[in-house]
Amino acid sequence: MDFTATARRLGIFSTVATVILVVAYAVTLTVGLLSLQSSQEPIGDPMFTILEVLIIIMMPAMVALMVAVYAWAPRHAKTLGLTAVVFMGLLAGLTCVVHFCILTLSRQPAFAGQPWLPLVLSFEWPSVTYALDILAWDVFFALSMLFAAPVFRGSRLAAWIRVLMIASGALSLAGLSGVVVGDMRLRNIGIVGYVGVFPVLAALLTVLFYRTTPLEA
Repeated sequence: MDFTATARRLGIFSTVATVILVVAYAVTLTVGLLSLQSSQEPIGDPMFTILEVLIIIMMPAMVALMVAVYAWAPRHAKTLGLTAVVFMGLLAGLTCVVHFCILTLSRQPAFAGQPWLPLVLSFEWPSVTYALDILAWDVFFALSMLFAAPVFRGSRLAAWIRVLMIASGALSLAGLSGVVVGDMRLRNIGIVGYVGVFPVLAALLTVLFYRTTPLEA
């Protein structure tokens, strides 16, 4: 294992940041949903803007987390760890583009009054940005988790991390069922994977990185 002191510090910082940001996202999402008069209504401002900003801020921490996982991986599992990093990078790039466009373009006068806006820049199915976000979270995030899972073995803590990674990835993939049947309520299965299971997984990774003795002092 080539886990240096720099990688350990990066791992601890990124996992703690990820837990804080995902929990903040979950709390904001809950408050936003509870404020709605009907489940058919979209979440309004300021909660919607906060959610969009949190997702963008969250992405560097999640990529750094997966880089630390790659650094922690034993040499025989480095290929799997690197594949997980690539898929996490794809998630980050794609979802940042989606949410930055929603934040900056959807409110511009040139866009706001267009009849085609809901088909391009909205989270109402079907729309282009919604489809891209599903690809990011229900496919790329899921693949990142599933490729990273076999990296962890050798201790009870590592075994729990492996199980939670598999669960998070499988639930995220299951969210694709909403697209298949045309019922976006089924996408909530995927949300459980990356908003419910993933922060617990990140917290356990914090403990693992903290307990791991680095190569360098």
